[in-house]
Amino acid sequence: MVLCAAVTPAMAQSQVDFGDDSGSYANDGECDDPRFTGAGMTATDLLSEDLLADATDCQSAYDAGKISLLGVAEDGKIDFGDDEGEFANDGECDDMRFSGSGMTETALIQDDIMHDAADCRAAAKAGTIELRNS
Repeated sequence: MVLCAAVTPAMAQSQVDFGDDSGSYANDGECDDPRFTGAGMTATDLLSEDLLADATDCQSAYDAGKISLLGVAEDGKIDFGDDEGEFANDGECDDMRFSGSGMTETALIQDDIMHDAADCRAAAKAGTIELRNS
């Protein structure tokens, strides 16, 4: 499945998988899931283990308009960012917003979000990654 194509904002909203509340910081009133951005986010570092693990906080903030999916434009197109990451252009996507066989096997870190554009764009086009939002 190629996710470079546009997703309407209504589709994106209805298809967001918020996950569960299994994270260490779930139910603290702040969204800790690094797939999101906005005023409803925690001020602490975002961790890959909090992906899909703070559903109640993130859904509340999302529904209130305090957060949105990171790197998804108003028209629903994915913003892959730039190639400023330490592991950019190595043939593997290092951006934790994505999942699939085109992803790196190493630990995902916050610093790589939107900083491995060429690798992630190529993997999305090849159908080996997809956004974690649906």
